[in-house]
Amino acid sequence: MSLKVRINDDMKAAMRAKEAARLSALRLLLAAIKQREVDERIELDDAAIVAVVDKMLKQRRDSVSQFEGAQRFDLASAERFEIEVLSAYKPEGLSTEQITALIDAAIATTGAASPADMGKLMAELKPRLAGKADMAEVSKLVKARLGN
Repeated sequence: MSLKVRINDDMKAAMRAKEAARLSALRLLLAAIKQREVDERIELDDAAIVAVVDKMLKQRRDSVSQFEGAQRFDLASAERFEIEVLSAYKPEGLSTEQITALIDAAIATTGAASPADMGKLMAELKPRLAGKADMAEVSKLVKARLGN
């Protein structure tokens, strides 16, 4: 079953169960997917849908930090719930050990030795890790590995 079909089925289940908050989050996700499909005139595959989910998760995390900074804990709580709903559609992430092994392999492939080579190394890693790991965390691991 494709990810888009699964999201649609979950939305229908949320409608039947009258779960308004969950339904709202799923509708936002489907709207973002549809918007990208219309903009690019393509049918999104599972990898592209995961990219949309990642983008929405990043937006929600930013919102949570801003809401907490403004002492709006009610809004932060709503965003956390959306994060929980959206996270269900991300594939299982790689462990730190697996990411480190891929970083070491990419260093061997590219010959990266200094922090100046970080861009080249990240370009090598991004296609392998997109959707499977938080790229901000990967960046931190790469910096530590290159001695930055």
